[in-house]
Amino acid sequence: MAGITEEGASGSPAPPRRASRRLIGPGIVVAATGVGAGDLVATLVAGSRYGYTLLWAAVIGCLVKISLAEAVGRWHLATGRTLFEGWRSLGRWTTGYFGVYVVVWGFVYGATAMSSSALPLAALFPDGPGLRTWAVVTGLVGLVFVWWGRYPVVEKAMAVLVGVMFVVVVYVAVRVAPDLGAVLAGLAPVLPDGSLLYSLGLVGGVGGTITMAAYGYWVNAKGWSGPGWMGVMRLDNRVAYLTTGIFVVAMLIIGAELLHSSRIALEGGDRGLVDLGEVLADRYGSATATLFLVGFFAASFSSLIGVWHGVSLLFADFATRLRRGSARLPAGGAAAAGGGAGDAEGAGAPERTTAFRAYLLWLTFPPMLLLFLDRPFGLVVAYGVLGAFFMPFLATTLLWLLNSRRTPPEWRNGPLSNTMLAAAGLLFVVLCVQQVRELPW
Repeated sequence: MAGITEEGASGSPAPPRRASRRLIGPGIVVAATGVGAGDLVATLVAGSRYGYTLLWAAVIGCLVKISLAEAVGRWHLATGRTLFEGWRSLGRWTTGYFGVYVVVWGFVYGATAMSSSALPLAALFPDGPGLRTWAVVTGLVGLVFVWWGRYPVVEKAMAVLVGVMFVVVVYVAVRVAPDLGAVLAGLAPVLPDGSLLYSLGLVGGVGGTITMAAYGYWVNAKGWSGPGWMGVMRLDNRVAYLTTGIFVVAMLIIGAELLHSSRIALEGGDRGLVDLGEVLADRYGSATATLFLVGFFAASFSSLIGVWHGVSLLFADFATRLRRGSARLPAGGAAAAGGGAGDAEGAGAPERTTAFRAYLLWLTFPPMLLLFLDRPFGLVVAYGVLGAFFMPFLATTLLWLLNSRRTPPEWRNGPLSNTMLAAAGLLFVVLCVQQVRELPW
């Protein structure tokens, strides 16, 4: 990328010489958003049950997510169109599916994100407010932060939270003294009895779902537009998911060394991380346990902020295109994220549009009802079904878009991209079937 000085094919300026390192950012945001408390628990449980045997699955999972995020970013930069605009070109069914999905998903996920962020705070301050109060507080803080902060502020906050959770988890992994020989042996693809679903979960579950679709919007919000930025985007994406990969491997090490060897079982759900904090306190002292809970909060709250911002950008684009029909908007920046030309309300700032803020409110206040009530049975089922189908939807539509005339020939999929996206699609179909089977019908 250092040698690129000309303008991209879209007419937008290419990145300056030797600018790659200081321009990295959106990849960290999407990767951090995708690693939440549920992913941490899943990785810990895999490590506690199978030791290092499934380490290879975590590595493959990072490669799969690199391929998916690269495809999303490539579509935005190569075509000058948003991902939702691409979906609409495939037929109106995509609009109907996404509209139902984003409303139901946001309602349930809002409560999940607030609860996950509240758990470590309740454990850190046992004499303070209760779990529900902390959940409401984290939701309101996220709302205010995203409401008033534009993308650069969100990126800086996410970088700090990623740094905290990365340092903490890697430190704990080193503290438990991993068996390096066993770690290397875990890179060989082996499937112990009963481990297939755990392996598929590690490959497909860590690193984001709908937030991966937001990557292109964050790329545009960063000011990257046109094919000239393709190399920077790819570097950004790889660095981000390499960081995520190290993070996931560290969690697997903690599960293998701290839980597998001692035959300690965690509670289900996010509360398992609080249990782990208690195990760390018994083994290494309260300071290490407190540090881990801080990292747990950083992981959970970074997901909350990322979803509040990124999925609201997706919804703003969705609402804008419904209002204006299929008219194409200019590429890049605010236009690509839902604040196109002629939109005086959101000119230059998609975060200021009514649609963005309406969805932000939807993520925050209605889900608070679920903090005080048992989740309605029908809503849980709908959320599970729609959520299970989203990743196959994303992988399949990317294959469709990036192998068609909608994408300039030089930026269409090659054999490697097609193989990775097809493999991801098949993987997510299997996970989808399993998730639907496990729903409380």
